[in-house]
Amino acid sequence: MTTSSPVTIPARRGMAAFLASGDRCKVINTYGQQVVDTWAFSRADLTEFMSMEHTRTWLSGIMAKVGDSMVTNHRRPILTLLEDTSSGIHDTLLAACDRYRYELLGCQGHHDNCTDNLQAAMKELGLTPPETPSPWNLFMNIPVRPDGSLSFEPPACRPGDYVVLRAEMDCVIAFSACPQDVVPINGVACNPTEAHFQIL
Repeated sequence: MTTSSPVTIPARRGMAAFLASGDRCKVINTYGQQVVDTWAFSRADLTEFMSMEHTRTWLSGIMAKVGDSMVTNHRRPILTLLEDTSSGIHDTLLAACDRYRYELLGCQGHHDNCTDNLQAAMKELGLTPPETPSPWNLFMNIPVRPDGSLSFEPPACRPGDYVVLRAEMDCVIAFSACPQDVVPINGVACNPTEAHFQIL
């Protein structure tokens, strides 16, 4: 599958697409301050998926660099980071936001969330993810302080910064333009925006 122009990941919503082994996917931080939760599932078996805990072991670190591969829960490469024009800060520690996260933050009633966005994006392709794996939070800036605590900071990105990922197996890639508007991970204005992706 090749897209002639970037596809919009609407603000607060999700999108998914099929990738063949060797396909490259460009993920664009269009306005520079948007976190894009990212998942990948094996086409052959959705219970094999990109796993942050397995990837951290594979990398012996908490962030990928250009040339590094993200691996599945079967410890096989699924996506490789080919290009990165951003700061290179992409979180691998935090779970996808969900209704419970927003309830704990004091939100009343429904709040858009990445867990629901994954389900909806996969459903558009006729698929149901077996669970919500911890995502690769592209552009998300979660510094680890010397005492081991975490800080929730705006992305260290400029408008138009992007990453290019290569599929290492036939897979489904899914994105959520994170709807977090309580803490400043989507910029100090706490205003989620759209992002874009393109299959090259």
